[in-house]
Amino acid sequence: MPAAALPSTSPQPLIPGPVTQPPRGRRFPPGRWDPWALAGVLLLAYAGVSVVRYRHMANRSWDLGIFEQAVRAYAHLRVPVADLKGPGFNILGDHFSPVTALLAPVYRVLPSPMTLLVAQAALFAVSAVPVTRAAAALLGRRRGLALGLAYGLSWGMQKAVDFDFHEICFAVPMIAYSLEATLAQRWRRALCWALPLVLVKEDMGLTLAAIAVVVAIRARSSSPRTVPWAIAVAAFGVAATIVTLTMVIPAFNTTGGYDYWNKVGGSGGGPFDGFDTKLRTLAWLLIPTSGLLALRSPLLLVALPTLGWRFLSSDSHYWGTDWHYSAVLMPVVTLALADSLTAVRLSPRPRLRSYARHLPTAVVSASLALTTSLPLSGLTEADAYRKPADVRAVERMLAGIPDGASVEANIAPISRLTSRCRVFWLGNTHGVIPDFLAVDNRRKWLDDSRAYARRLHPRATYAIEDATQGFILLKREIPRQAVRR
Repeated sequence: MPAAALPSTSPQPLIPGPVTQPPRGRRFPPGRWDPWALAGVLLLAYAGVSVVRYRHMANRSWDLGIFEQAVRAYAHLRVPVADLKGPGFNILGDHFSPVTALLAPVYRVLPSPMTLLVAQAALFAVSAVPVTRAAAALLGRRRGLALGLAYGLSWGMQKAVDFDFHEICFAVPMIAYSLEATLAQRWRRALCWALPLVLVKEDMGLTLAAIAVVVAIRARSSSPRTVPWAIAVAAFGVAATIVTLTMVIPAFNTTGGYDYWNKVGGSGGGPFDGFDTKLRTLAWLLIPTSGLLALRSPLLLVALPTLGWRFLSSDSHYWGTDWHYSAVLMPVVTLALADSLTAVRLSPRPRLRSYARHLPTAVVSASLALTTSLPLSGLTEADAYRKPADVRAVERMLAGIPDGASVEANIAPISRLTSRCRVFWLGNTHGVIPDFLAVDNRRKWLDDSRAYARRLHPRATYAIEDATQGFILLKREIPRQAVRR
């Protein structure tokens, strides 16, 4: 065997016939364009879900608006202020995610929230390339493509796409490429792909440490010199998390602290609170995605930091399967499954070998079946491609707000305004008196909009400028005396 080839003790593919492991220097297995073709299809699907949600004004939180404000500031070479978090609030004092500045050049050319949504779709789709490629290198072309498709359709990825925009879209491909390199015994590349995780979010330093530990475990016999470097990277990841939480974020935060400490281990938190919800999340994480076989791979250790802070948190939103929190776990579980499948072929138990042989088909079948009740299924509906008439009416109303105006708004109007106005969260202007109030009142929670405006801003007077489809636009009245001056 050539010196550049993998050691003969490496697991062999789970396909009949005399198939050999690909050389370490070879990047693509047979069918080298399969991963990219799959990524292209996933890009269209993910972008479709995000754009449809945006066109239907079906935003689920204020996150898209917050990130657009930050990226817009980066694009104009300004401090990343997100007024939705409070007037003049530096977003680096909330979560440490300077990686979002990479979107600034594209946003400068295409200043729209959809720029962020499509960029996120592209990052998620690209992550399928290393997942598919690594699985194909270990299991063969068809089984690799099956696992890649199962990954792309996994509930964690679909839930993340459905949740507007979040910075973890950068972490997913980094983790996927790092674990691909780990499986290929390319230790330096694995660590280099993982190192930028510390720029994605403050907790990602622990994920970096976990990847480095896995590299140390895998490399200890074949490359002992790699182990000290991996341990050093693991220490760096832990140190980066500590420094970011205790020094960097407080330095940018107006309170001088970290706003989320009360959600970690606070009142109502603990490993046994919400135990049934957490158990269901673990079942969703391991059963339909890997048939529990991922538990046999040390790669699954990479999931522990994310599961740890989520399950120890006092915020029940972190415990379940909703939102975007599980996206970073999907490449971990899928590649842990691929790793386990190569080892199971050596098992002395025939039933286990048979189970492993049929598992890729079962996993992709489960993903396809579950997709019928997940966000991608919405693309099969004709109404998804038509902008509703009520949305058009609301957009016409909001278009009456001049560029550069200050607006106080709740969730629905935010994403139509952040690319051209200064937008505050309703009730969180801290004394700043905005030019307009844009309120989504479709649930009829507001009885008297003018009285509500007076409660928010006693020193100002607002009049109803327009109202349509349950949305209300109020404009600040300027006293005549002030006009004469």
